[in-house]
Amino acid sequence: MKSKETRLKWVVAGLLLGIFIAAIDNTIVATAMATIVADLGGLDKFVWVTSAYMVTEMAGMPIFGKLSDMYGRKRFFVFGLIVFLTGSMLCGIAQNIVQLSIYRAIQGIGGGALVPIAFTIMFDMFPPEKRGKMGGLFGAVFGLSSIFGPLLGAYITDYFDWRWVFYINIPLGLLSFYFVAFFYRESPKHAKQQIDWRGVITLVPAIVCLMFALELGGNKYEWGSHVIIGLFSAFSILFLLFLFVETKAKEPIVSYQMFRKRLFAASNLVGFFSGATFIVATIYIPIFIQGVLGGSATNSGLILLPMMLATTVSAQLGGFLSNKMSYRNVMFIFTSIFIIGIFLLSTITTDTSRLLITLYMIITGLGVGASFSVLGMAAIHHFQETERGAASSTGSFMRSLGMTIGITVFGIIQRNLFTNKLTGLLGGMPHAPRHTNFKDPRAILSPKTREHIPAPVLDQITSALSSSIAHTFMWSLVPAVLTFLFVFLMTNDRLTVFHTEQQKESIK
Repeated sequence: MKSKETRLKWVVAGLLLGIFIAAIDNTIVATAMATIVADLGGLDKFVWVTSAYMVTEMAGMPIFGKLSDMYGRKRFFVFGLIVFLTGSMLCGIAQNIVQLSIYRAIQGIGGGALVPIAFTIMFDMFPPEKRGKMGGLFGAVFGLSSIFGPLLGAYITDYFDWRWVFYINIPLGLLSFYFVAFFYRESPKHAKQQIDWRGVITLVPAIVCLMFALELGGNKYEWGSHVIIGLFSAFSILFLLFLFVETKAKEPIVSYQMFRKRLFAASNLVGFFSGATFIVATIYIPIFIQGVLGGSATNSGLILLPMMLATTVSAQLGGFLSNKMSYRNVMFIFTSIFIIGIFLLSTITTDTSRLLITLYMIITGLGVGASFSVLGMAAIHHFQETERGAASSTGSFMRSLGMTIGITVFGIIQRNLFTNKLTGLLGGMPHAPRHTNFKDPRAILSPKTREHIPAPVLDQITSALSSSIAHTFMWSLVPAVLTFLFVFLMTNDRLTVFHTEQQKESIK
């Protein structure tokens, strides 16, 4: 018994490490991008570094989830680790921005397998009475890594070298590989099914077109350009083809039968809209601290620490409460707190103290953290072992998609609000430096830039930036309220309801 418990602990450690390196990778790299571009060049192509990872990760999630149901979790989790670590090593030795983008795509393929399969293995290994505690732990690490990334990225870039942003994955990944490969004894019960190749060749290009349209629109190309319109059109056609193909497939990648489960469908919608809202806080609070209050890049990263800790506590508390009450009631409590946090953030001004902002962030973190644990368990709840991989990966995909769309939509809103406000404030002011692009908030984030801006002009700029960020948070209440409404569609199921002999034997 003791050896079995020890083996389980090592497997859990391996899975947590895998989740950590996959979830942290996007945020940790984003912090180092300015230094990477300065070193490698390719300012016009830097967007591909982020896009390449997101595209391949999201495209791989539903496919790896389905394959893990068919042929086993262990082999695809280990495969994902190997591909991810290979990509990390290649990224560390990249000599130009094009190479780095290609290697990031390789990383993303591996990352697409790690998070959803890790959650599925956890659900397979533990009986219902222990899943709340473990789900809370897994959700806490996922939330922790997502928020901790910017701070760690800034520290590594400032005190070491940007290449270590990628190299740090290697020792952690090797530990994860060792723990899972040598200690995880998987159940041999899998469903040998036919691979839905038609679904693959329509879904992957559809996601690629959507992600590139969202990443390039408003940056490299105008939203009304032929390129962006073409990408959205291609996505629409391919996605409709995918939906049609899935109705004919014997073993579809994403089964419509799953969405007939109310708890599964509602959990995915809650994850989508909560992801779209939460990403606004993680992006715009650091910009507010640095651009409005004049903090350094390190301070803007440190301001996220209270929210990170609150998210970690909330994720574990949500997992614990799922054993005591229904998923819906747990999410009702925490989503209400989440809406309050977002509303408070919409009230920030140039006079708001850092202490108040920290308090608002803690409330927001407490509100969103439970979703990282509860929604993953809710999505898998009604499915047998041969379907859990597809169910888990669909949930991860929907949250990632929500975050990506949230970044794009609220980015457009904030830029337009900032531009319009600034045009009105600076219209009659002759003292603004000619060579500073005030329409770009990044232009005033650098302390060196701020030193050369006359105080009256800087006051007007920071006022415009503060107002635009506050109004962006106000707009983000729309998906936050939708999150709350979709919680009501969830059923009254809770962890201790669903028992099978297969689950009882899963830890033997």
